[in-house]
Amino acid sequence: MMVRKGQRFCGEHANAAEGGSIRRIVCPLDPKHTVAEDKLEKHLKKCNSRQKPKPVYHVENINAGPEDGDEALPDVSLSERSWSELELLLEKLKKASEGLQCEVEDNFLDHPALQEELVNPKNGDSAHKHLKQQASILGHLDELGLLRRGRCFVEFGAGRGKLSHWIHEALKNNGDLKNSEDLQLLLVERSSIRFKVDGKHQDAGVQFERLQVDIQHLDLSKVPLLQDKKFPLVGVGKHLCGAATDLALRCLLETSTLRDPESEPPLKRLKPSEPGAEVAPADCSGAGVGPVLGLAVALCCHHRCEWRHFVGQQFFLQRGLGAAEFSAICRMSSWATCGLRAANQDSSSQHSTNQGREEEEHEPIDETDNVNKFLSAAEREKIGHLCKRLIDRGRCDFLKSRGFSSRLTCYTDRQSRTMLAGFSRYSRHRLEKRHMVAPSMTR
Repeated sequence: MMVRKGQRFCGEHANAAEGGSIRRIVCPLDPKHTVAEDKLEKHLKKCNSRQKPKPVYHVENINAGPEDGDEALPDVSLSERSWSELELLLEKLKKASEGLQCEVEDNFLDHPALQEELVNPKNGDSAHKHLKQQASILGHLDELGLLRRGRCFVEFGAGRGKLSHWIHEALKNNGDLKNSEDLQLLLVERSSIRFKVDGKHQDAGVQFERLQVDIQHLDLSKVPLLQDKKFPLVGVGKHLCGAATDLALRCLLETSTLRDPESEPPLKRLKPSEPGAEVAPADCSGAGVGPVLGLAVALCCHHRCEWRHFVGQQFFLQRGLGAAEFSAICRMSSWATCGLRAANQDSSSQHSTNQGREEEEHEPIDETDNVNKFLSAAEREKIGHLCKRLIDRGRCDFLKSRGFSSRLTCYTDRQSRTMLAGFSRYSRHRLEKRHMVAPSMTR
């Protein structure tokens, strides 16, 4: 914030001025900022954290999953468990993982639309990392036959909207964008974001629309933009922490009006070798929106998953794992980074303050004190990866039950790690990332 002429402090810290008469108090709607006490009433009417009228597409907990008695179970941390309990839990994990393919192949792709930015020396390490991730996601979308015009791309957890920006640039650069009616981009983000990139495209004639709503409460069938032309839907996401991935899958595939199973057309494959090939969407004249063609999302933060939202509940139950075991497996998934923490701590002083804040929400709570004397860091890291794979296989099983095929693929290198997940109705499958895997689903 700027300091006014003749003042020593900015508006946020004016209460620190010596002898200042302005008294600032914490905003009752959001403790993250303060407000002048004598202007509180006026501020409450325009505060960004004030409760706003719910839009028509906001349906409370529509994607939250079924409520059941298991949610009442106490959440026991790993440090509170005895070694015998942990041994029993590890035995269940090993048994549940038998027969599952836990190895994930690397497939680092890029896209010509980002080549110029990738070699731009003005981009720092953090910006370059995100550009590599975005380029690989676009590369996988293209390989799956999803990066085409005549689609509506729904970016979940959009943030500033950079991924949608590059999707637009990729289609424009490829000459696929003939006019403003050939492409729709719907950005879903629950937070109020500054410096949004989609604002730069308002004059481009492309239909960019941002919804400030939690995925948990989003009914896509009631979004006016999607009801207009009923373009086939392609879900994307570069930052779907924990349960957000499950919420996005439910949002796309469990909304009743999205797909009518009785009217499904015969399954058909798109040959990626044919550059001009187009997918013929299902007849959705009776549906609220167009059919779902596929999804490609980067996964992370398995330790933040929740049983109620988890789409792979049946997969876990069939293997003798319930809500209590799922909670422990989510906590143990954070062990996958055991080999990295020491290095990260040693280099933490070299990171900028902003970089520290960016990584803070991804950092799991360290609960390994009770198991350090029984398991080495390498053993914990192996168990952590196994927990992540089991959670992701549950998601793949959910997609299979909906008629889609899926695959986990490491889509970026270890230094730019992030997990990617994707599926496509008509094309081939692929996708994932080291320490943050992306399942690629194809139907």
